[in-house]
Amino acid sequence: MLIYVDAFIVYLIDVFIYYSREERFMKNLINKWNEISLVKRIIIGLVIGITLAVTIPKAAKPIVIFGSLFVGALKAIAPILVFFLVMSAIAQHEAGHKTNMKSIIGLYLLGTFLAGLFAVVASFMFPVKLTLAAGAENVTAPGGITEVLKALLMNIVDNPVKALYNANYIGILSWAILFGFALRGAPDTTKTMISNFSDAVSQIVKWVINFAPFGIMGLVFDSIATNGIKSLLSYGQLLMLLVGCMIFVALVINPTIVFAYIHKNPYPLVFKCLKESGITAFFTRSSAANIPVNMSLCERLGLDKDTYSISIPLGATINMAGAAVTIAVLTLAAVNTLGIHVDIATAIILSVLSAVCACGASGVAGGSLLLIPLACSLFGIPNDIAMKVVGVGFIVGVLQDSCETALNSSTDVLFTATAELAERRKKGKDIVLGEMGM
Repeated sequence: MLIYVDAFIVYLIDVFIYYSREERFMKNLINKWNEISLVKRIIIGLVIGITLAVTIPKAAKPIVIFGSLFVGALKAIAPILVFFLVMSAIAQHEAGHKTNMKSIIGLYLLGTFLAGLFAVVASFMFPVKLTLAAGAENVTAPGGITEVLKALLMNIVDNPVKALYNANYIGILSWAILFGFALRGAPDTTKTMISNFSDAVSQIVKWVINFAPFGIMGLVFDSIATNGIKSLLSYGQLLMLLVGCMIFVALVINPTIVFAYIHKNPYPLVFKCLKESGITAFFTRSSAANIPVNMSLCERLGLDKDTYSISIPLGATINMAGAAVTIAVLTLAAVNTLGIHVDIATAIILSVLSAVCACGASGVAGGSLLLIPLACSLFGIPNDIAMKVVGVGFIVGVLQDSCETALNSSTDVLFTATAELAERRKKGKDIVLGEMGM
């Protein structure tokens, strides 16, 4: 009997040693994985996703759930994050502490306008004609600019609970600001509690972002396996113009604006934002979902929390350079298709209208594409034809929307950082981009 007991004890010891080794191995593996930078991990996930989509799309289909979980988690936590961060920042704001919000808003509007203007110029230089597809179904375009502005104003006064539920960031911002000002006279214990809530939500966001490599793997797999590349080939010229304009804005116009403000080589900062914000935004295709990613990047860049907690969600609603490009290019493509003559004055008006409409895109269901009929109305194009143009937009949206979101979202961080660096320069401080992790 004792022999069996001894044997059983030895067996338990062996099992314990085995699993201890396995546990240590897993811990070491996880630690090694976490030591790799987030961008490199995302690239690894990207490569794996593409490889699986090309080689074994049917067998690997279950990994799509990773992408859905990642985007769902980001979209779920983003409204709460924005609400608590903005409310906490304003409630604890010290009098005399500058937030650079005026400069950031100015940069947002300038960048959006210049993007629309360049898209108009590029459309004149490289005119594109469309093979009009069927109009988009079950969507309703806004009737005029007043409707867009009305939608924006109504979003400001939306029920705060409803705003959080529907991820209406204009409404979330407005109520968070009001609550923040109302709580400035509250006891320190109350402010501490709100700050603790804000920190807790920020920690959850960090956990979610660490899941990004697996999320991106699922998203890129789903995109390639579902849509492929063949469906886009017939619209190659249009896509080249759209994507080309966005690349020009990202690599020429935006750096020029940044240089004008900081008087330093802007490209380290530009590439940093494109790499760490643009990649995730490209695959999530949601500026709202990318808000936590951008806030995390701003924190790593050492930017003022009081500023970026407001500027990043605001940028997700009004900083729409990519949307301005989409509206202008597709509108002028419709004009070229119908043979309508466009004078310079009307083209400039289109640039302004594209910028205004782009800023209101977040307040309209369907985003930038559904504001195309509004821009088309400037040239007297009937709504039924304009909606066919929208249909074309949905076809190329697989790539167009991804590039648009990547440009919009990365620019939010870029301009937030630019405004702060410009303020440092005005104060006579030396701007060293290396201190910002570059």
